[in-house]
Amino acid sequence: MGRLIVIEGLDGAGKRTLADKLTAALAEHGASVGTRAFPRYGVSVTADLVQEGLHGRLGGLGESVYGMAVLYALDRQGALEDLSSDLASFDILLLDRYVASNAAYGAARLHEPATGDFVSWVKTLEIDRFGLPVPHAQLLLRVSAELAASRATHRETVDARARDTWESDTPLQTRVGEVYDQLAASSWLSPWHTVDGSTPLDVFSLAGSLLT
Repeated sequence: MGRLIVIEGLDGAGKRTLADKLTAALAEHGASVGTRAFPRYGVSVTADLVQEGLHGRLGGLGESVYGMAVLYALDRQGALEDLSSDLASFDILLLDRYVASNAAYGAARLHEPATGDFVSWVKTLEIDRFGLPVPHAQLLLRVSAELAASRATHRETVDARARDTWESDTPLQTRVGEVYDQLAASSWLSPWHTVDGSTPLDVFSLAGSLLT
C-alpha cells in the first residue's frame, strides 16, 4: 500500500508547482508516484458546482459554509475508488489539496480556530463517515496572504482565469493561513511538514524525508 502525501496551502502559494517538482524528485529517489488534485473541476459534477459557488453563481448555497463544505467532501468521496486504486498501484500518491483544505477554509470563514467545532465536523464527515484514507503526511506550503494574492493575480493574467471570491479576499486568506498553522502544529490527521514557500526549496531533500 502506498503512502498518501498531501500538499496544502493558500490559493497562490505554489502548490501545483511544488507538486510537479516533488513528483520528479520522488521519481529520482526511485519511487513510483501518482498525482491528483482537488476539486476535480471538469471531471466531477460536484466539483463544478463548487466552482460555481466560488464565483457567486449558487445563490445562498454558495454563501453557506457547511453547504460548500459538503460539496467539497462529496467531490472527494466520489474519488474514493480512484484513491484506493492509486494507493495500491503507486509508492506515493501525491495530492494537491485534500481534507485539510475543507477544514481550514471553512473554519476561517466562520472565524473559528482549528480547535473549533467546524474542523471536528469535517473530520467526522470526510474521514469517519465517508471513509476517505488518512494521509501519511501533509506538507504546508507556507506563504503570506499578500504574496499568495500577488501570485494568484499573476496566474489570473497568464492563465486568463478570473480569481474566485475566496482567492480575492485577503483577510479570509490571512485567517486560512492561521488555521493551517494551527492544524500543522497539532499534527491534525497526520504529521505535517511546514516549508517556506517564499524561498527556493531543496525539493530533493524534502522528497527523501517523505520516504523515510
